[in-house]
Amino acid sequence: MSGDDSHIRSPAVAGLFYPDDAATLRADVESYLQQAKAPTGTPPKAIIAPHAGYMYSGPVAASAYRCLQDSASKIRQVVLLGPSHRIAFSGIATPTSNFFTTPLGAIKINTELCHALEQFNFVKPLPQAHQQEHSLEVHLPFLQVVLSDFELTPLVVGNCDAESIALLLEQFWDCPGVLVIVSSDLSHYHNYHTAIRLDRNTSDHIEHLQPEKIHYDDACGRNPLNGLLVLARQKHLSIETLDLRNSGDTAGDKDRVVGYGAYVVH
Repeated sequence: MSGDDSHIRSPAVAGLFYPDDAATLRADVESYLQQAKAPTGTPPKAIIAPHAGYMYSGPVAASAYRCLQDSASKIRQVVLLGPSHRIAFSGIATPTSNFFTTPLGAIKINTELCHALEQFNFVKPLPQAHQQEHSLEVHLPFLQVVLSDFELTPLVVGNCDAESIALLLEQFWDCPGVLVIVSSDLSHYHNYHTAIRLDRNTSDHIEHLQPEKIHYDDACGRNPLNGLLVLARQKHLSIETLDLRNSGDTAGDKDRVVGYGAYVVH
């Protein structure tokens, strides 16, 4: 990775959302994976997993990543979609970087696929959308531990309709070796029991492929999530809930919690 450092996206939340020491980070991720339940069945085409600090959502995210372990050697491309927390924009943002890095090393960006997706009028290079965004970054160490060798297509989703996102996802849905990941947390800052009720309701809508019933208050990654649900409905796929908890279960108090769910698309 010599040359122009402007083509490398450095971590924005290492030391905040997850450890910035490589050995500690790897040990933490491996511990979460070991403690997660291992679902059985066919390898997933897509997963949905949360993106908070690891002490809060790491155990839940691990449930989704654990189900990749048996098929890890077959996954060569990862398309990762998450919501924009930092800047407002319309459409979907590709990066201009050639590599994203974490304390565990560098991940090669599939720049060809990024450019190919820019054929859609709602997809454009927007490096500032990626620079400080954590919704994609927190998934990278899990991918680095679970997968042997892969390229990444990271997409930050702004204001974009579900049908457009479904159209984008369909471009590579039938390609072998491609995994789609949607990054989303669930409800925010309700009390513990209210959050359980709201998140169970949202999970039911996810399982029943009902994007029209999922709103921004239900899931912060609502746009990419609903795009995946539209495509899943078109293709008669099924979605299974692997884990559903909130920060009151993992590491926080129960007065104001954030909900987390892990799901697999069969």
